[in-house]
Amino acid sequence: MNEYHQVREDSNVLRPYEKCLKFGAGMLSDAELLAVILRTGAVGTDSVTLASQILQLAPGRKGLSGLYQLSVEELCCLKGVGSVKAIQVQCIGELSRRISKSIAAEGISMNQPATIAQYYMEDLRHLTQEHMLLLLLNSKTKLIRDMVLFKGTVNGAMLSPREVLIEALRSNAVYMVLLHNHPSGDPEPSREDIGITKRIKEAGKIVGIQLIDHIIIGDNQYISLKERGVL
Repeated sequence: MNEYHQVREDSNVLRPYEKCLKFGAGMLSDAELLAVILRTGAVGTDSVTLASQILQLAPGRKGLSGLYQLSVEELCCLKGVGSVKAIQVQCIGELSRRISKSIAAEGISMNQPATIAQYYMEDLRHLTQEHMLLLLLNSKTKLIRDMVLFKGTVNGAMLSPREVLIEALRSNAVYMVLLHNHPSGDPEPSREDIGITKRIKEAGKIVGIQLIDHIIIGDNQYISLKERGVL
């Protein structure tokens, strides 16, 4: 059975699917786009209505901007949404977020602390655990890629300069930036933060890859260790 006939079996999806086929995805509403992904609704609720309910699920986060923040538990509270649909919604939300950030990153030079902090602020400031990220940059300080080094309380013993440099060399990086959040909301650096920064800086000198900053994200505020004179 081909994809078209599988979709035709669900009359709830037929209208947005055929609308997309005839006019293109750009003519579909947010709810219709999500309905095509969901494919089915629930008893007494068509897929477009269910999609609209999902988009309005979280107070203060209505619409596409809050889609990727919805948890499986929150989504499963809706009638007609089980774990499979919840995971579909999470994945499409995360994919959209990554596409958006990837496009934005192409035009950004990561050479200013404020630029870096603004780019990552919404990703990090709401997290309840510390996340240490490594940003790898080219000779023009454009982002090659970023990666999470670890999650949890910052501990210098957990962060191996060797592993950091292996990742940097693998990506042909010229510059590096460390970035992590403080769940307390206060970005003031700890002694451990400063120690990690100095270790990675010295290790980078050996292979010619410069650590240009370590930025700590708080609640709508940040501190740059470069601006503090640590680097």
